[in-house]
Amino acid sequence: MAKKVLLLHGWGGSNFPHWQSWLASEIVKEYGKVSFLEFSNYELPNLTNWKEELTKELNDFKPDIVICHSLANTLWFHLVQEQSIQEVEKLYLVAPPSFRCQVKELQSFFPLALPAKTHAKETLLITSTNDAYMTVNEAKKLQDSLGVPMKVLKDAGHINGDSGYGTWPWILEKVSQDLKNS
Repeated sequence: MAKKVLLLHGWGGSNFPHWQSWLASEIVKEYGKVSFLEFSNYELPNLTNWKEELTKELNDFKPDIVICHSLANTLWFHLVQEQSIQEVEKLYLVAPPSFRCQVKELQSFFPLALPAKTHAKETLLITSTNDAYMTVNEAKKLQDSLGVPMKVLKDAGHINGDSGYGTWPWILEKVSQDLKNS
């Protein structure tokens, strides 16, 4: 049975020209199974609503691989702290925001406590040397707390379309390898 990939966007969505929309289309081109969940009201997100939407998608789609970007990382951390969810094979935590985020539109997601575990067999934290939403030092503390490997991209901003990540061949290669490994 083919593995399933769930893509979770952050504040403002990840529509074109964001690497998540590109990645979804690349996976589908190879007959891959992907869900690119569109959360409600992503310009003014609400934690309660997003948790309900993610819980439903996890139960219905049953992904093997989950790829979070930005605020979706925060959502994932809330969910794994508050609910018992099925463990996934691989979890990518891309450009999470600081646990001390003060953005007014995101206030329902904070404060946030660090989860005890990620509910994934393998987790990879991916951050940037110049992400406006999380410093490298904060990312290192998160990595240490979770006990997971971390990839630091040089000058990649928030790892989104605005920072030149409309396509991202590296993540496609990693996910393609994950999909081939049984």
